[in-house]
Amino acid sequence: MSVDQAITLVQQMLYTSLLVGAPVILIAFIVGLLISIFQAATQIHEMTLTFIPKIFATIIALIIFGSWIFRKLIDFTQELLKNLIVYIS
Repeated sequence: MSVDQAITLVQQMLYTSLLVGAPVILIAFIVGLLISIFQAATQIHEMTLTFIPKIFATIIALIIFGSWIFRKLIDFTQELLKNLIVYIS
């Protein structure tokens, strides 16, 4: 395997990890931002108020996007194994 091939594999891995993690991270970020705005408006500064809704939003996001995430990871793994077989032989 050449250096260019290894760099391409690393680029594909980073792109896939960014694509797979983005929906859940963005939803958790948006929920955290909305809760922070609510806390600033009401002067309620309770730590559990931010923690529990983020957990529920993350679980819901994983339920919604889970099959898509799993399909992307399967596609990446299949492509990686195909490429490794070609590189080895």
